[in-house]
Amino acid sequence: MEVYIIRHTTVNVAQGICYGQTDVPLASSFVKEAKYLTKQLPHDFDKVFSSPSSRCAQLARKFQGEVFFDDRLKEMHFGEWESKLWSDIPTEIIQPWYDDFVNTSTPLGESFLDLYNRSSSFINELRHKSYRKVLIVTHGGVIRSLWTYLLQYPLENAFKIPVGFGEVFQFHLGTEAKDDYIIKKQ
Repeated sequence: MEVYIIRHTTVNVAQGICYGQTDVPLASSFVKEAKYLTKQLPHDFDKVFSSPSSRCAQLARKFQGEVFFDDRLKEMHFGEWESKLWSDIPTEIIQPWYDDFVNTSTPLGESFLDLYNRSSSFINELRHKSYRKVLIVTHGGVIRSLWTYLLQYPLENAFKIPVGFGEVFQFHLGTEAKDDYIIKKQ
């Protein structure tokens, strides 16, 4: 199965805000960014999946009227840190997460391992469907977790994988992990 995965377009959020699962607005450049993406990508998707977040749903609907939303495609839940400035989170509270974000959950939120488990669950379920070509519109954290899964890359190195707004990745998803391979990053 050919899989295209896109990170949502640029958001209208002040620099330094932790916004994970907070529903934030898209930047005024959305129309231009979406038009560029729809011109670059195919339109013959068997199915379009999206995070239920409005910043993803708006882009997904540009490709197909019928979009299938899945909570496993949501961004990492930062719990009590949502909508706060990263710099306002006290060092003694954030340092344990910095030291081991893979296994340490944010207060009332989740760890990167939680995000990895739910996003890889989605991919493992998808691999057993008979689609030829699918589109997934989601978030940077989900894409990084899927990349670590597909490449068998250590989770602690996930944030070394750059994922820009509106960036497209393409891969082949086989019926078994040994059949997966990366096609390209656009």
